[in-house]
Amino acid sequence: MDASTLSILPGLVIPYDELRFTATTAGGPGGQHVNKVSTKVTLLFDVQASPSLTEAQKARLLAALAGRIGQGGVLRLVCQSTRSQSANKELAVERFAALVREALTPRPPRRRTRATLASKLRRLEGKKRRGAVKRDRAGRTDGGD
Repeated sequence: MDASTLSILPGLVIPYDELRFTATTAGGPGGQHVNKVSTKVTLLFDVQASPSLTEAQKARLLAALAGRIGQGGVLRLVCQSTRSQSANKELAVERFAALVREALTPRPPRRRTRATLASKLRRLEGKKRRGAVKRDRAGRTDGGD
């Protein structure tokens, strides 16, 4: 790995030239500084056009990060937490790597379990108690004057 690549997983390295950055003025407090300096960084990564990803990885990313990926298959990540453009750029790259790593890590299959007898009895007891409360309420009539 060299300085021009970003290591995501042991078998996956993404070159920095696949990442696009745009900088704009950030909102929020900061006086005149925020109006003059473009510190908000937006990282754009074209998932569908990336030669670094396999088709299976692309499909997995598109499914896992569907809320962050636009119509054209471009992943968009915004960072404006610091007042420095370079610091925001570094944070955006770190968040991008963590997001892709999380999305590409396979989940262990869920083991089916059964409800215990005690939990079933607790549930039924709660239902009986609630039914009794409603039964008591229905039997009572208020004499409306």
